[in-house]
Amino acid sequence: MAGRIHTILEMIKFEHSVFALPFALTGALLAARAKQHSWPTLHQLLWIVVAMVAARSAAMTLNRIADLRYDKENPRTKMRALATGALSVSFAWIFTLAAVALFFVAAWQLNPLALKLAPVAMAILFFYSFTKRFTTWSHLFLGFALGISPAAAWIAITGSLDWRMLILCAAVTLWVGGFDVLYACQDIEFDKQAGLFSVPQRFGVAAALMIARVMHGGVVLLLSWLAASFGLPWPAWAGIVVVATLLGYEHSLVKANDLSRLNAAFFTVNGYISMLFLVFWGAAAAVWRV
Repeated sequence: MAGRIHTILEMIKFEHSVFALPFALTGALLAARAKQHSWPTLHQLLWIVVAMVAARSAAMTLNRIADLRYDKENPRTKMRALATGALSVSFAWIFTLAAVALFFVAAWQLNPLALKLAPVAMAILFFYSFTKRFTTWSHLFLGFALGISPAAAWIAITGSLDWRMLILCAAVTLWVGGFDVLYACQDIEFDKQAGLFSVPQRFGVAAALMIARVMHGGVVLLLSWLAASFGLPWPAWAGIVVVATLLGYEHSLVKANDLSRLNAAFFTVNGYISMLFLVFWGAAAAVWRV
């Protein structure tokens, strides 16, 4: 049983939930402090976390189902659970439907607007799985799929949406899109052979690295705009400096002629970015005079 659970968690890359969840929690903190002059309740935080994990689990599993043929052919992915038969496609569909159902339960537990928008959120998440078949910019679709999480968390807390959350959504979109461009550099030859689209496949590794840098530069600018628009205190600005520093370090690890440290840049650094962003902006919310 434990082995099967481990296989499922590996299939959905459960540990990668750390990428988007801290931004969603930041959105929840800002919403409660800005609109209600209080803090999110434990009930709200619990169901936001459940919704995030369930939505991501459903999206990742559908992605594995949709890409099964490519996963079997790609040397980097041929050992994934569905590709090897460790998990069946029928089980993956059942797991997907169960995760979707849990996501809708979580939305129902939050507020009516969250429930009404739940099908839209799920459609966005599912649509990403097919974008690499027809557009070079699938990375931005992935970024947007994760980027809607702060806005969703704001809606979960307030039952409405503040336009300023769209700034954070754009920042997360560029952050995820940028590191996905980096990650796609290792599949450039396979993408060419399989007829799949990506920024590295179209422009080459060196240009892709530059595009990712531009995206991540945009992240710093958008976070600065967001902090200024809310009038957040100094911990938020310190957090932006930390994010900018870590993004710079991430790009220093990856060279056009040396992708050997790509996994360190992708997994470790981006995990620190999201968690430290939550820590610093959570501190800002705590000392914020609203």
